[in-house]
Amino acid sequence: MKEQKTKPTKEQVPAFLDLVVDETKRKDSYVLLELMEKITGSGPKMWGPSIVGFGSYHYKYASGHEGDAPLVGFSPRKQNISLYLMPGFEGQETLLQELGKHKTGKGCLYINKLEDVSLPVLEKLIRHAAETLKARYPQES
Repeated sequence: MKEQKTKPTKEQVPAFLDLVVDETKRKDSYVLLELMEKITGSGPKMWGPSIVGFGSYHYKYASGHEGDAPLVGFSPRKQNISLYLMPGFEGQETLLQELGKHKTGKGCLYINKLEDVSLPVLEKLIRHAAETLKARYPQES
């Protein structure tokens, strides 16, 4: 079985965030850090070289592939801030319409800056992702 690429590291989250060149993204990252920690009740950990993750769960697919992942996380990328909300956005269409300027992928939400979105709506989306994964994988987190 292939080894999982993205896994927890011993790197320090503040050291990583302090290296974010764009001041707005750096400040937004610290806001997300507090928000995700509050929602999950878990402290931040670096997952791989660039993802700040909170909590964890162990998944196993029917194919036999399995691994660990953070309940929620984010990465301040050069182009945007990627938020990892792995359950996806099915059933969350109304919240996405209320969120503000964003793009979505299968389990990712992309925003340029927090100023572009509604923080209360973003909090609901993050909470939904964390609670869904905790319910789906109750032995972990």
